[in-house]
Amino acid sequence: MVKCPKDGTDVQKPTKEWSVKPKSRKGPTLNVKLYACPTCGHKWRVATKVA
Repeated sequence: MVKCPKDGTDVQKPTKEWSVKPKSRKGPTLNVKLYACPTCGHKWRVATKVA
């Protein structure tokens, strides 16, 4: 569960999720999740490294 950075509401599921691979093939693959707050409508991204 992720908290909204604006008002602190708990958001359970991401709106969208995708993977990003580096073009130079150096470095890790990133898993990006897009979240939207149901109360204030603020959208933000969270990126995590994939091994």
